[in-house]
Amino acid sequence: MADTVRTAGVEEARTRLAAILRAANHDGVVTIVTKRGVPYAAVVPVPEALRQAPALSELRGSAAGCYGDAAEFVREMRDEWP
Repeated sequence: MADTVRTAGVEEARTRLAAILRAANHDGVVTIVTKRGVPYAAVVPVPEALRQAPALSELRGSAAGCYGDAAEFVREMRDEWP
């Protein structure tokens, strides 16, 4: 993660979004956006976000069993449409 982590409330983030984005892009600053003091979202540099995102190959099979038989699930979905 970046060396610098800052926090900003939602209103501050709204009014300073351009500066927050510039800091993330140029300086690698991570800004945690809070809502009523609770962490709500984060603005992170793109390379940081990509480094933490799982590769598609890592997601293979991650939803196995969520819908049971996939063919049956698709048939049911089709039947619901007029």
